[in-house]
Amino acid sequence: MSILGTIKKLIALKDLMLLVKFKFGVEDKTNMKVCISCKKDFERNNWICPACGYEPQSNNGFLFFSNDSSQANEGFASGYFENLASLEASNFWFCSRNKLIVWTLGKYFPHATDFFEVGCGTGFVLSGIEKAFPDLDLYGSEIFKEGLEFAKKRTKAKFFQMDARLIPFKEEFDVMGAFDVLEHIKEDEEVLEQMYKAIKPGGGLILTVPQHKFLWSKVDEVSFHKRRYGINELKTKIENAGFKVLTSTSFVAFLLPFITLSRMRLKLLNGKFDLYSEFKLNTILNTVFEVILNLETILIKIGMRFPFGSSLLIVATK
Repeated sequence: MSILGTIKKLIALKDLMLLVKFKFGVEDKTNMKVCISCKKDFERNNWICPACGYEPQSNNGFLFFSNDSSQANEGFASGYFENLASLEASNFWFCSRNKLIVWTLGKYFPHATDFFEVGCGTGFVLSGIEKAFPDLDLYGSEIFKEGLEFAKKRTKAKFFQMDARLIPFKEEFDVMGAFDVLEHIKEDEEVLEQMYKAIKPGGGLILTVPQHKFLWSKVDEVSFHKRRYGINELKTKIENAGFKVLTSTSFVAFLLPFITLSRMRLKLLNGKFDLYSEFKLNTILNTVFEVILNLETILIKIGMRFPFGSSLLIVATK
């Protein structure tokens, strides 16, 4: 057989393989999965556990890895998603946090090929990452299906309904993130251990959490927070899970006096509180606050690390 003939046959074989993959959904590789029923590791293209036969259900395009929402209801209210989706893109805090997260991902993990967000909510963070890194494979999980319905409209990421305390992957992702999620979960150390298991060796972790216990107020109670963190507390929990902390910084630092006074006022009033009144600022004030937080981000980019701020960013590696 001539060399030209051999090349033609190889091209035809490749085209056939691409056709099969397109038609039947065959993937290039199998992924290391963890059965949420028997907890056994297995490596397959599908989700049928070879040990116990368990297969997660699919609903509206989402694989469901948790059918118990009782614990979820202690950490969040599914009715909040519609309000969040309507205000995130115009609110100074959400927009500024997105810019900081996107910069952090590019700065510390420039060679990442995929990213998984635990507790992705309405998909606002993933949509920002998708715009900044269009070639990155994106994944997101949320225990509430209501959140996923909004998220899938914002980004082409692949989504799972999942309990963060039982992540069904092992050494699968380059980078994972959880942004203002850990404070909603009583078993935050379990979540960190699960994320460590799901990240590839050498991979990374990015977290944001609310900071400073003295800021605890009605805002935290209505937001279903279990805690506000101190930097040493969170670092210890991250390191106990197996990670090595690379860097950390507070943010929303310049607005800390304003936020402190706002929280003190809430404690003095001790009345009914509308969570979204915190985010529904007039246009001028919202713009001023965003400019201030953008300045913070610029300073963080050039190496400044803030010791105080209402929020905390921390980056770690496995």
